[in-house]
Amino acid sequence: MSARHELSVLIRAKYPILYLLTWEEQRALECVFSVAEDLGADTFVWSLTKGFRPPLPAKRSEPPQRLSPELEALAHLHGAPENAIFVLKDFHHWMSDYRVQRLLRDLAETMKVKNQTLILLSPVLRLPPELEKDVTVVDFGLPTEEEIAEVLDSLVHATRDREGLDLHLSPEQRELLLKTCLGLTLDEVESVFSRSLVQCKTLRPDVVLEEKKQIIRKSGLLEYYPATESFREVGGMEYLKEWLKRRSKSFTEAAEEFGLPPPKGVLLLGVQGCGKSLVAKTIASHWNLPMLRMDVGRIFGSLVGQSEANVRRAIQIAEGVAPCVLWADELEKGFAGLQGSGMSDSGTTARVFATFLTWMQEKTSPVFFVATANDVSKLPPELLRKGRFDEVFFIDLPDTEERREIFAIHLRKRKRDPGAFDLDALAALTAGFSGAEIEQTVVSALFAAFDAQRDLTQDDLVAEIKATIPLSVMMKEEIEALRDWAKLRARPASRNDDLD
Repeated sequence: MSARHELSVLIRAKYPILYLLTWEEQRALECVFSVAEDLGADTFVWSLTKGFRPPLPAKRSEPPQRLSPELEALAHLHGAPENAIFVLKDFHHWMSDYRVQRLLRDLAETMKVKNQTLILLSPVLRLPPELEKDVTVVDFGLPTEEEIAEVLDSLVHATRDREGLDLHLSPEQRELLLKTCLGLTLDEVESVFSRSLVQCKTLRPDVVLEEKKQIIRKSGLLEYYPATESFREVGGMEYLKEWLKRRSKSFTEAAEEFGLPPPKGVLLLGVQGCGKSLVAKTIASHWNLPMLRMDVGRIFGSLVGQSEANVRRAIQIAEGVAPCVLWADELEKGFAGLQGSGMSDSGTTARVFATFLTWMQEKTSPVFFVATANDVSKLPPELLRKGRFDEVFFIDLPDTEERREIFAIHLRKRKRDPGAFDLDALAALTAGFSGAEIEQTVVSALFAAFDAQRDLTQDDLVAEIKATIPLSVMMKEEIEALRDWAKLRARPASRNDDLD
């Protein structure tokens, strides 16, 4: 049900007080005016700075009173004309006042008889328990793809005669642009389209992503990660790459028409330093989606109820920016202490985790959730249940061929020709090394060569390899236990010929 249709139904059903929750004040007012016109009702809008517009007719016997503006506005409504809709802007500031609460409850009794409706228009929901039974909350959603398309068509029509602008969009480019704009208000859409035309002389989705970055930054709960990594920087993991490539078009209209739901997410388990975080970053780049990083530590606040509100706000932001990739790194550490939450933090961690689990299970918005974890023993079993993630992948230590590829990637990244080195010998020497340890080997060898004022050599790399004790040696028992767990419970990310 659209917000306009819901408003119309509630007003015709004589709901006395509606709480319209939205940041888009002007768009919401236009919707109210349209509904009022259909119903033949008069509309009066109040704000602290302007009062009622148009002014309410004053009663002749009404004595002059000295009241605060918000109380005076409610007092005027008791003698207001019938068959009318009253809109009060930003009234959430006074909802905790006991006098306001009493006046609103009195109005709720009389408005049904007079065929009146009071709409509280605000971007913030502040509803005291005293008014919960008298007020109905209506979420005025963000613009749909069709509404954004109308703005786009209007802009193209208005600027079609301007020289130097490229307004041609293929059907695929148009769909990508419209989907990228989802989560923005209409004012933000108009502004970002204008910015794109001024900055690039055409309409580009990456300019829209810059606008979304501002939304994320202002929230303080999520971080925006620029999508710079690609699959070329990831060695091996051919099974995982193939799985991701098959879902690269899952957020398109064609996939929806085909009957495909948007993918929910993936859990990446594995040995430390084997590229879980790197793969998470490449997903956003490969799918051309914005990537948000959720630091669970930021969710928890010091005030009662703040943590629960923060996790709901973080989810709301992610869904507002959707389609996007939401990344939570080392998830088991973020929810550490879950079992003893009732004793240590009055159950705050458990409630936050429960809210997050419910969202993962029930979400319908195109938010692809990527979680990484090193220690599977600390993950709650509820998280691993089917339906939370589309798939659970286990990322093991790289095999010989993958280590060869990783050496080539890091040498190229540091302006060296991999063909000048014996990669087969280096791969053989680094059995049991993780991708991060191979990278550090290359970096340390470069430092040694730079200090000796010469170029990097094979001997530099070999010397650093021999000086390194890999994590697979120091944590052999833990890694073997993780492998045993993953054999029957997770899907391998690569062949791993060494284990075969």
